[in-house]
Amino acid sequence: MTAVPPRRKRKLPGWALGMIAMAGAIALLSTTSYLTGVPQLTSTGTVQTAVRLALPILLAGLGGLWAERAGVVNIGLEGMMIMGTWGAAWAGYQWGPWAALIAAALFGALGGLLHAIATVTFGVNHIVSGVAINLLGAGLTKYLSTLLFFPVSRNPRESPAVPKFDTYSAGGLSDWLGTLEADQRVGISDVAGVLRGLITGVSPLTMLAVVFVIGSYLVLWRTTFGLRLRSCGENPSAAESLGVNVYLYKYAAVVMSGALAGVGGAALVLNPGNPGYLEGQTNGRGFIGLAAMIFGNWRPGGLLGGAALFGYADGLQLRSGGKTFLALIYGAVLLLAVIVVWQLIRRRWFAAATGIVAAGLLYGVYYSVDEVPSELTAYAPHLVTLVVLAVASQRLRMPAADGVVYRRG
Repeated sequence: MTAVPPRRKRKLPGWALGMIAMAGAIALLSTTSYLTGVPQLTSTGTVQTAVRLALPILLAGLGGLWAERAGVVNIGLEGMMIMGTWGAAWAGYQWGPWAALIAAALFGALGGLLHAIATVTFGVNHIVSGVAINLLGAGLTKYLSTLLFFPVSRNPRESPAVPKFDTYSAGGLSDWLGTLEADQRVGISDVAGVLRGLITGVSPLTMLAVVFVIGSYLVLWRTTFGLRLRSCGENPSAAESLGVNVYLYKYAAVVMSGALAGVGGAALVLNPGNPGYLEGQTNGRGFIGLAAMIFGNWRPGGLLGGAALFGYADGLQLRSGGKTFLALIYGAVLLLAVIVVWQLIRRRWFAAATGIVAAGLLYGVYYSVDEVPSELTAYAPHLVTLVVLAVASQRLRMPAADGVVYRRG
């Protein structure tokens, strides 16, 4: 008699896991805010700043997702973002913010095209080509800024002021949430502050970024085009044997990658806190976007969570300073405590012991200092990037042929 195999447990869909993770994050921040007496952790202003700072990271990471799903490692995201910042400033101060977005996408796509020619057509090592794109982007924009911006702004490192997008808010709902936030009720005010930050002062670029995330998921995972593109990143030889034009799909993915990174650069220029283009304003966000993509396991939903995390860390230190960032360290201690309990339940003793040591060290930092120095908080996103990648590295699954130089036949 043939044994009936046991039924597999149905996994929760990705959107449900995302909602659970978001609820858990708000609960953690709410608890931390209550225990430390720092309401800025969930305030409207902090969330608004975090959203603006997460946008360039999200768009750069989305660009990396397109390229790497087709099997091309795109270390050149930083250079493509830099080209996007210059293109956005050049077109934006003349014709407005929508022209800035289009120009940024074109300049970024140009960088992507160069990367595709080098890696796909000539078989150059992907890392070498990406580094070259970064150097080229920085040098080209510096030359163009001196040539075109200096006569107008009298500063070769800065563009003239660029017009920004108008922002939109959900009127009555925003006011009601503001009232709840002002009441300072445990939990309720924290949720109200987070939600109000998401629906107040929303830029069209933020809406467009959400469309890009959803659209990327639908195109890459729900269409024949996306299936063929992803097959190029998993097994290009098998894809070619089935009639897929591997070179064409790789070109399309890398050019799209550059365009998205360029729009990420435009997000920096069109940020209300910036007058326009500034030399060096990307500040490694292309690499952080790549880290957010890896944290998200090469998927749009996970990438969105990673970008939100890095943007929040950046926004918190920028808006609230060292004392609030110290409270976030206390929140990390609480999170580690939960992880330790979970590991003990699963009888993973080494992981639990490691978590206890890490929590003890962080609590020692929290207890021994009154405020994190500003010199350290300025590098908060970079430190969070290192920690998150170290923790998430055990569960990652990259495309099988990612970074492999492919030669037809």
